[in-house]
Amino acid sequence: MAGKQYLVFMVQVHLNFRLAELESLADLYGIDVDFSQYRSDSPFMVVTLKDDQQAQDWIKRSILTKGIYEYWGEGTDYESLHASVRSNARFEQMKKENENRSFKFEFEKYGGNAKMDMSKRVSIIESFKYLELKGPIRMKNPDEVYTIIEEYKAISDNIGGETPVKVYFGRQVQLSDRVRGALEKYDLKKRPYKGTTSFEAELSLVSANIAQVKEGHIMYDPFVGTGSFLVAGGHYGALVMGSDIDGRMIRGKGKQTITANFKHYKESIQFLDVMTMDFTHNALRSDLVIDTILCDPPYGIRESIKVLGAKDPERFIGKENVEIDGKKAYLHRDYIPTKKPYSLDSLLDDLLHYASKRLPLNGRLAFWMPTANDENVATIIPLHSNLELKYNCVQDFNKWSRRLLVYINRGPDFNGPTNAGLHRTSNFRERYFNGFN
Repeated sequence: MAGKQYLVFMVQVHLNFRLAELESLADLYGIDVDFSQYRSDSPFMVVTLKDDQQAQDWIKRSILTKGIYEYWGEGTDYESLHASVRSNARFEQMKKENENRSFKFEFEKYGGNAKMDMSKRVSIIESFKYLELKGPIRMKNPDEVYTIIEEYKAISDNIGGETPVKVYFGRQVQLSDRVRGALEKYDLKKRPYKGTTSFEAELSLVSANIAQVKEGHIMYDPFVGTGSFLVAGGHYGALVMGSDIDGRMIRGKGKQTITANFKHYKESIQFLDVMTMDFTHNALRSDLVIDTILCDPPYGIRESIKVLGAKDPERFIGKENVEIDGKKAYLHRDYIPTKKPYSLDSLLDDLLHYASKRLPLNGRLAFWMPTANDENVATIIPLHSNLELKYNCVQDFNKWSRRLLVYINRGPDFNGPTNAGLHRTSNFRERYFNGFN
């Protein structure tokens, strides 16, 4: 592909999610990226893109990268780096394009703890005099930022290297959402309304990216809780709404509500509403277009999973006619409806079926599913004949893990595999409290 080379600088966290995020963002913006050079054990990847605009579109939302740079060269030391820059086929053109623009130099490093004093930095910067930059040096808001990235080989997990094993040089094109402050902004510690099950900011935002939450489109969380995924979707410009069977979570306490979170982030315009509703008795009108479904279904850890209905229907007969002060009991504002136990397997089957009916073609469903790690049994992922399983990203803990499962609605003609009704989750709640013994 004709174009320009760019260096992607990634973070070495949540490696099971990193490629999925990069692929999803590239697909979201219609950018053709060759991932053949991607390696999970490296934070660096050189790709070819059409122009800076594609690079900016691709990385501006990313949480698991630091930034993307126009690639000028690399070497095992500064001497070989300079030789690489000079031999770049576009070297003279890149010099010409930037020679009169204001600029500054910045240093980044990966895997090292060596400190660089100012005199050494100045010496390194001066070694790039062959760039013949004629524009003014400007430390604040320059037109261009030239970045030197030193890669070190860590001595151990806690001890960084002292001498770089590779040095990269490039022109900064786009810093990621992570570097621009998204994690700090949405840190749960600073959020007005949160609960014990609130999903952390980092993976909430990553989930929204892999789910391809889109600006101006409707995103729905059917197990909304305190609204962590709504906040992530609102950040990326979606119109967000949610529901939950637990009205206490919806209402919050005093001024601590989901609405308060959106006011805190100055993103109230993105928030449509939340409603108390049993997902398995969904009340959203059938012609409402839901572009993306992103959620964390209840695992049944805090309490068993329940839906509306009577565990013993025969004993419940007649109770629907009970009146209080001449008014049907269920019409009173403080009425608490009867609930019955429900399995996680059934709930996930319902979720996939709902997504197949309500998402547009190529719309995405993304949800988290818990799995145990202590059995020599393959994990069975829920499948639906109209949905393509696109990603299965695993976050490991000790004896259990959780997976972000991402599906694409391919419509009734897809005819993929299905396993609805199959026992898959091995009574996760009971095994969790028994230490998975």
